[in-house]
Amino acid sequence: MKNSFLRAPVAARAALPAALFGLAGVWAAAPAAANPEAATPAALSPVVVTATRTPVPSDQLAAQVVVIERETIEQAQGQTLAALLQQAAGVQISSNGGLGKASTVFLRGTEGRHVLLLIDGVRYGSATLGAPNWDNLPLAAIERIEVLKGPAAALYGSDAVGGVVQIFTRRVQEGFHPHAGVALGAHGHRAANAGVAGGQGRLQYQFGVTTLREDGFSATNPAVPWSLHHPDADGFAQDALNASLRFEPATGWLLSVHGLVASADNQFDSGPGAFEVRGLTTTRVFGLGLERTWAVGARTHLRLSRADDLTRNFMSATRTSHIDTRRQQWALQHDQPTGLGTLTLGAEHTREQVNSSTAFTVRERRIEGVFVGLQGSAGPHAWQASARRDDNSQFGVASTGSLAYAFEFAPGWRVRAAHGTSFKAPSFNQLYWPGWGNPTTQPERGRSSEVGLSYAFGSQSLQLTRFEQRIRGFITAAPTVTNVPRVQIDGWNLVWQGSADDWRWRTDLELLEARNRTPGANFERQLPRRAEQQLTLSLERAWGDGWWFGAHALLAGERFDDTANTQRLPGYGRLDLSAEHQLSSDWRLQLRLNNVGNKRYETALGYNQPGRALFANLTWQPQR
Repeated sequence: MKNSFLRAPVAARAALPAALFGLAGVWAAAPAAANPEAATPAALSPVVVTATRTPVPSDQLAAQVVVIERETIEQAQGQTLAALLQQAAGVQISSNGGLGKASTVFLRGTEGRHVLLLIDGVRYGSATLGAPNWDNLPLAAIERIEVLKGPAAALYGSDAVGGVVQIFTRRVQEGFHPHAGVALGAHGHRAANAGVAGGQGRLQYQFGVTTLREDGFSATNPAVPWSLHHPDADGFAQDALNASLRFEPATGWLLSVHGLVASADNQFDSGPGAFEVRGLTTTRVFGLGLERTWAVGARTHLRLSRADDLTRNFMSATRTSHIDTRRQQWALQHDQPTGLGTLTLGAEHTREQVNSSTAFTVRERRIEGVFVGLQGSAGPHAWQASARRDDNSQFGVASTGSLAYAFEFAPGWRVRAAHGTSFKAPSFNQLYWPGWGNPTTQPERGRSSEVGLSYAFGSQSLQLTRFEQRIRGFITAAPTVTNVPRVQIDGWNLVWQGSADDWRWRTDLELLEARNRTPGANFERQLPRRAEQQLTLSLERAWGDGWWFGAHALLAGERFDDTANTQRLPGYGRLDLSAEHQLSSDWRLQLRLNNVGNKRYETALGYNQPGRALFANLTWQPQR
């Protein structure tokens, strides 16, 4: 593939939340023009919030969003969250072994640090690594996932260069709805979860617990760099709980509280020795929200949140280390229906802190952000515009913006185009890690464009997208942290999904060219650990007497593990089979055989991936 494409005063920022609340009350009391978005029934399409920060039916968006529902999550037995995203949303990943081992998610060829992870609207990730921790989030606690492909810095600020993944934990429900499940599988895998959702009238709640143990397999082989290999089984143990509460104190008012806590003991290799090297990781995500819905459909929402990523590493009987990062945030947002669609105004304050046994020169920074967005549709047209301004205490002001438009030019046929800018601030590791970090490292700046063509016919749809990304000041880590002047990422994405009678399917093909465009020794070299071709395919069929069967295939081309493209990772293919049987109205049995061909492959040099593995899951959920 070749190129073919197309600082505000402190006092003012402090006064903005109060001003927005006052403006919301006055504005919402005034009559609003008819909202053209109301013309399309939401029931025809899943409602998503990540693409616009407001609830919108997906068929009214000018962005590419993939929704992964609870049913698909339940079927991903024995898989990591990253592996689920790869199969169900077509992203690329790399992994340092099995469950609990470090994983990276690449969205549209961008770096792992370019993907923003939200958990029930709360930003989560490591401020030192600058990327999300995908490996301590229990699948049993997740209700659904939205994957927004394409830059969203104009809505969310730094991190959202390649896209956004938002996880929604198990939902509240009225009534009384208990559930439980147990699972057994290969590598000594055993897990159990239980929970309940319920409530009546103005009060609804949800609570769940999960526990998981796995003896594991050796995460490394002799090819791993820095002689880290130790041929023992690297196990994983995790306990987690999640809870949420929704209370309507009066008509139009909603108070919500949610939390997720997960603690894990993860064994990993750090060279030969009798000592079991391991890391203790704790994930904590909490959110408190107060929402006011006005008589004309406008909404004002205040959110207070905190996300902690805590790690203790035990490297020997006498050598330990810890790295704890914390992100505290408040966010105020007002959504106002207008004749042109929904106008969104918002402000955010974020404080990032590091507490570590490693000496960081700087341990804290603050980001103040304001944003505005407009999303609407009328007849065959749909549009979205966003702009944001962030003031980072370390790097000053950064402004980003985006525009997107979609047009249905014939029944079922739709074309869309989008352009946006982005930035990404360096992580604390990239700036201050002793002997490696570079305090002169500057934020990355990016521009992205895409065009898409889709066709919906009956219960099927085809979607072809061409995307391009240009990043200036790209941060590289080899041999030391530095800014590379130019990186170029181009690609095509083709998705075909649908259903017919008892069959349903989804296939996702990505053709990618992600290269260093800076003249020098690595000019035109492929960016590490991304394949130029990846194909995922899921084919499922319902059978009589409550049976369901599925086949899930993944084909990935060759990649390179280093920036100079001297360490080749061969391409690979993998096939998983799954089955489900409804034993009764309340009981269900699920089976999954991963990597049927026992394929040996690596997504990171010297790190093993799971071989053939069988899992069984028995769930109980009374039907009412």
